[in-house]
Amino acid sequence: MNNLVIQTDFGLSDGAVNAMYGVAISVDSGLRIFDLTHHIPQFNIWEASYRLYQTITYWPEDTVFISVVDPGVGSDRLSVVVKTSKNQYIVTPDNGTLTHIKKNIGISEVRIIDETVNRLPKSGESYTFHGRDVYAYTGARLAAGAISFDGVGPKINVEDLIILYQQEACLDRDMLSGVIDILDVRFGNLWTNIDRSLFKKAGIQYGDKLDVIITNNNKQIYKHRMIFGHSFADSHLGEPLLYVNSVDKIAVAINQGSFAKAYQIGTGANWKINIQQTSERRSS
Repeated sequence: MNNLVIQTDFGLSDGAVNAMYGVAISVDSGLRIFDLTHHIPQFNIWEASYRLYQTITYWPEDTVFISVVDPGVGSDRLSVVVKTSKNQYIVTPDNGTLTHIKKNIGISEVRIIDETVNRLPKSGESYTFHGRDVYAYTGARLAAGAISFDGVGPKINVEDLIILYQQEACLDRDMLSGVIDILDVRFGNLWTNIDRSLFKKAGIQYGDKLDVIITNNNKQIYKHRMIFGHSFADSHLGEPLLYVNSVDKIAVAINQGSFAKAYQIGTGANWKINIQQTSERRSS
């Protein structure tokens, strides 16, 4: 192991992330450190969970990830390291950050971080910067081979991990239902939890036109008919479309526009999307 990938909600306007880098390099100057993102919205555990899921499968075995979105820092929440079914490691608070990994990738083993061993020496009595004092230190030691996975601390059951509520996408006759899981932030596309396999099961083909309804707390926010395309080239400038995103889920976009901004769309369990088949297909 020598790859260390770090994600936080700290931003880059102060020295917090740099301090984590310093701790890691002090453990082993040969570590290769990469940023996943430091722009998770503050305290947004759900987005931290999703960004790990979005990224982790593209990294080699034995890569160590550190994810610090920790509104409960200093409380009795556990600090853990998990080993995924793909033999990667995630160092994080046990607060729901592992939700998407557990569901979509799989977790084979969990260990609680033993802070009597795996805490930055001389870090004093501070209990508000575990990202530096516990997670960066433990993650670096694991990535550098200074400790084995067994050396992290005592083992607990995978089923004891805290998992956030997830509403399952479903197909009922000609209606697909799901939620807006997250945004493709920079471009304002909506990423749903509806898997491509559900479209295939429903017999939906590229070029089909579908009725899309988006609601928030059961109030209709958006309704329109749009095409299911391979890419943005299958729609005209300013037109909406459905497409398959980079994690094989159905997404909604406006060609060269921000769907989220145009219609003030948010994310989470209250933001529901219904996609209904029609008899209309795009002319060739």
